[in-house]
Amino acid sequence: MKKLLLTSLAFTLFFTSCKSLSSTTYIKAKESFVLGNNKHGKFSVRLKNTSTSNLEIWKIPIDGGKHSPVTVKPNEIVKVNVEKNTALRIENKANEQAVVELLVKGDTGLSMGYKN
Repeated sequence: MKKLLLTSLAFTLFFTSCKSLSSTTYIKAKESFVLGNNKHGKFSVRLKNTSTSNLEIWKIPIDGGKHSPVTVKPNEIVKVNVEKNTALRIENKANEQAVVELLVKGDTGLSMGYKN
């Protein structure tokens, strides 16, 4: 019985940990970071701007367009729910590197990359 309980607990922790990821991401001046530019399910992002400049975030459907802009001020935390097959673009328009802390929950099979 104890063995079954421990095995169940281990599987629960494994699957729970696979449903989230956290990252400290650095974005060069005048560049963007794109999260989820591939086919995927819904996900949410808790984003903290630890930079000294504002950041812009956009939802970008993978079949085109962009919508729902949000300006994130220094030290501000926002939570964004992202629809299926939609990317989240984090734009650093400043002349200095930006740093964001990300906590992603939901579908974490997301592509990640930088854009000029």
